[in-house]
Amino acid sequence: MNNAQRVYSSDQGRLCSQCGRPPAQCQCGKKPAAPLKGSGQVRVGRQTQGRKGKGVTVITGLPLAEGELLALARDLKQRCGTGGTVKDGVIEIQGDHRDLLVTELEKRGYAAKRSGG
Repeated sequence: MNNAQRVYSSDQGRLCSQCGRPPAQCQCGKKPAAPLKGSGQVRVGRQTQGRKGKGVTVITGLPLAEGELLALARDLKQRCGTGGTVKDGVIEIQGDHRDLLVTELEKRGYAAKRSGG
């Protein structure tokens, strides 16, 4: 794999998409992108707090930029046939769709785990 295609290395962390170096050593002059909010540990759970007993499925830990997160949320909402939103790097899908969303995220290459009871 060419360094220009690599975006993360376990030795150095995030890498510049153009020169393949860590952001502190970047030589191409490209300004580093805003850090991603997700931890990489994708969790799919259910919450009811602050929603008058109505449950939503929450997906946390996705290491995606805001635009990619919105696109993924749109696709997942269509797959579930419900509404939802993206708040502070967390996707919220109306209703309890944990099993469906875990399998869908695994198909897309994420190591998703079901969290909660």
